[in-house]
Amino acid sequence: MEIPDVAFFLANLGGGGAEKAMANLARDLQSRSLKVEIVLGEAKGPNLALIPDNVNLVDLRTRYVAKWLVELTHYLRTRHPKVLISGLHHVNLVSIWAKALSGANTKLVVTVHGPLSLEIGKSKKTLAKVIPLLVKMFYTRADKIVCVSSGIAKELVERYRLPEDKIEVIYNPVITSNIFVKAQEPVYHTWFEPGQPPVILSAGRLTQAKDFETLIRAFALVREKVHTRLMILGEGPDRPKLERLVESLQLSECVCMPGFVDNPYKYMKRSAVFVLSSRWEGFGNVIVEALALGIPVVSTNCPSGPAEILANGKWGKLVPVGDPEALSLAILEALNDDGSRGIERAMCFTAENIGTRYLEMIRPYL
Repeated sequence: MEIPDVAFFLANLGGGGAEKAMANLARDLQSRSLKVEIVLGEAKGPNLALIPDNVNLVDLRTRYVAKWLVELTHYLRTRHPKVLISGLHHVNLVSIWAKALSGANTKLVVTVHGPLSLEIGKSKKTLAKVIPLLVKMFYTRADKIVCVSSGIAKELVERYRLPEDKIEVIYNPVITSNIFVKAQEPVYHTWFEPGQPPVILSAGRLTQAKDFETLIRAFALVREKVHTRLMILGEGPDRPKLERLVESLQLSECVCMPGFVDNPYKYMKRSAVFVLSSRWEGFGNVIVEALALGIPVVSTNCPSGPAEILANGKWGKLVPVGDPEALSLAILEALNDDGSRGIERAMCFTAENIGTRYLEMIRPYL
């Protein structure tokens, strides 16, 4: 087999924004006649469906980090990819160590998809507490550090003292033609039938970071003035707490949490407003997707992507984190907005445009 131009390394292709971004990027680089391989700790996850058949997939068949290190070291020694692109901190660290152990001439690009201080600071895992120290010690060994927002880059430089000249800010490749195709699929839910009240939509894992509690409280205030409904797509550990809150606010008939759905775009396309209520984000892919589908967007001004996507409020409404009153007022205003103007902004984040940025960065290594 020929030497790969670019190899991607991830734990898996789960349903997260980082995994989707890397899958979209792999597809785009493959379409430019580069030889692309994808190396996964475990070949599983819904974003596997985004990988073309002609991309070689290497399955390490383990979820254990120590085994990743052994297997990735062997992969680099035998396949010698010109460039390795990895994503998420524990995966990035394994990539750095495997490259050192392998002695390969592969150039390494690590990608950072969230604010380290918030992600790690909220984690209860013992190992997570060590990651900031390891980042400071080892990320300098990467050839490039790509941050998916300027806010993340600023934190790495100012808080973790990483060299600014190694850092590139390249936004996520979010928009592909697939989004528009899937948005046309029918929705079999009575809330989206003609003549029904408008639906406010949100999506994400039901976790503290997404702060759906504030959204539900804001929705209760919206309901006092407008007959509308709230749907939250996604699954996660906060479901019981959120369900109790919905019941206590007597909103059970107008709040729906159907769990994880394979195709959120058909719901977005038919909703009146899309809301992101997060306490923090790496980027905020769902904001871009909603803009692309012509839906008005309301977002918290959380670190570290939404304000950059929305150009400080030009393309959507920004409100303080954890403020139900401000969020409810912004939703009420957005219900009367025309979201079509946001399509122009979304096109800045196409896989083709972002792929070009990556190609410009790695071209000297190919």
